[in-house]
Amino acid sequence: MVRRAAPVLLTAVVLSASVFAAPPPGSDLAPELYRLLTTDLKFSKNDLEDLEAGKAVKHTLPATSAGEVAAVGGIRIKSTKERFLAAYRDIVRFKRGPSVLQIGRFSNPPALSDLDGLSITGDDVDLRDCRVRDCSIRLPADGIHRFEKEIDWSKPDADARAAALFKQMLFENVHAYTTGGPGRMTQYDDDSLPVMPVQDFQALLKSSPYIETARPGLGAYLAGYPAEPMAGAEDFVYWSKEKFGFAPFISVTHVTLAPAGPHEYIATTRDVYSSRYFDASLALVIASDSVSDPHAFYLFYVNRSRASALRGAFARIRRSIVERRARGSLDENLRDVKQRLEQLGSN
Repeated sequence: MVRRAAPVLLTAVVLSASVFAAPPPGSDLAPELYRLLTTDLKFSKNDLEDLEAGKAVKHTLPATSAGEVAAVGGIRIKSTKERFLAAYRDIVRFKRGPSVLQIGRFSNPPALSDLDGLSITGDDVDLRDCRVRDCSIRLPADGIHRFEKEIDWSKPDADARAAALFKQMLFENVHAYTTGGPGRMTQYDDDSLPVMPVQDFQALLKSSPYIETARPGLGAYLAGYPAEPMAGAEDFVYWSKEKFGFAPFISVTHVTLAPAGPHEYIATTRDVYSSRYFDASLALVIASDSVSDPHAFYLFYVNRSRASALRGAFARIRRSIVERRARGSLDENLRDVKQRLEQLGSN
């Protein structure tokens, strides 16, 4: 009796889960998207009702390790996903705002001149006092030694030469990343404990199963990039200098855009380099058509990041501050995109 009842019980559990994940009658969300939102991304029924009513919704997601923060949010926009994609591809204009001090997109293949618009000052990068295990920015040990050996700090042009060397190292890192060749920064030795950004990214990817659910094959593509192409995917890399915390940080971000069926497009962003704060970051963007209105779509953004500062003493306090900022920033960004796209549609 027990042997025969077990499969029946398992079937009942599966059916129960399927019913729970099914959208209610008249829902404006595609069924596959609704299941993803209510399972992997932890949206409640009330959240999705608010979303369909035009409200922005957001919440944090459970962390899978110390030092990790994750947040997700969504909004309904009276525009089209195609208009959003066109705006997103123009990343320099799309991200422009008070917190973004400078930004530029790398060529394909990357060129050192792509970084001409990036200015390096003492407030951004303190290279004079940079030592292994005691540096204000993220660099590997061999990179830190280059500033000690190649820059004569007694010369009047030392700061300019150091800035040029930093850009050269940043370019070498991006070139290695995009080609799969040698030279990638795989360890940061600016503090007492080394940071392994590549390993941290792989851990984030493992903690983000919703990426594979949204587009089968995308997880493997990101894990092995740039070894194997993925049909329909387009990639680009950009750099930015942004305000955050006590000092600006410089980052390099890889964007992948890919269709996920006729009514949905997705994008992922991942850190290739970050000069401060973040060990690794991975985000998923979903743009999905409204079921009932051909002139509306839903935009979702989920970000999972790791930061060494969220470990150790006072980690709980720091985490609460970072989580509040993450939710607030997420809400602000979603509303900003909605306003800009709906204004474009009305012109």
